[in-house]
Amino acid sequence: MPSAIVYGGRGALGAAVVSQLKKQAWRVISIDLAANPDADSSVVVSAAGGSLAEQGARVEQDVGAVLGDGKVDAVICVAGGWQGGNAAHEGFLQSADQSIAQSVSSSLIAAAIAARRMREGGLLALTGAVPALEGGTPGMIGYGMAKAAVHHLVASLALPGSGLDGSRVVGILPQTLDTPANRAAMPAADFAAWTPLADAAALLFKWAADPATCESGRLYKVLTKDGVTRVE
Repeated sequence: MPSAIVYGGRGALGAAVVSQLKKQAWRVISIDLAANPDADSSVVVSAAGGSLAEQGARVEQDVGAVLGDGKVDAVICVAGGWQGGNAAHEGFLQSADQSIAQSVSSSLIAAAIAARRMREGGLLALTGAVPALEGGTPGMIGYGMAKAAVHHLVASLALPGSGLDGSRVVGILPQTLDTPANRAAMPAADFAAWTPLADAAALLFKWAADPATCESGRLYKVLTKDGVTRVE
């Protein structure tokens, strides 16, 4: 039975990915702040944290307790969240710190887990953001910086000597996901330009099931217009 780890498996996209994998009879381990009852196993992490090394060690230990000597076919990291704020914003440093924890720290821990717990030839997918490709992000500096770091991580991990030789590493960059939270925050938006969670989850499953369908080191933009989703 193929297996995967979904980091952020209780969030909107993460839950959709877990559901997609389970429909295809995969064994799934969810990692998040809360358990996902649809996954076969859940590793619950603490928001209190500690250093990145301490957090990573705890997650790796808990994953090891679930897998034993086993390995997975894919590690999919869709943990994250959006925070705005420019340098003059009262909560600027706090929002930047949160973005780094949600996007950079989770991606680094996912990479460490993949290097130790993923079969050679497997897939590591990390989540970036389209605005971080387009120069500066003055109204969401911390978020844009964190996502740019994830993009760099994808490129680095795809190179020889990264610790993931023989595997594929890609970035998925949805522009705007159609989630209940986004609809509540932007009720007047054009929802036909938002990517359905099922579309993004299906793409991640496609890559996990056959890593040869994606190019290692590439950042894939996922864009939707008039209800039709395309990948660039």
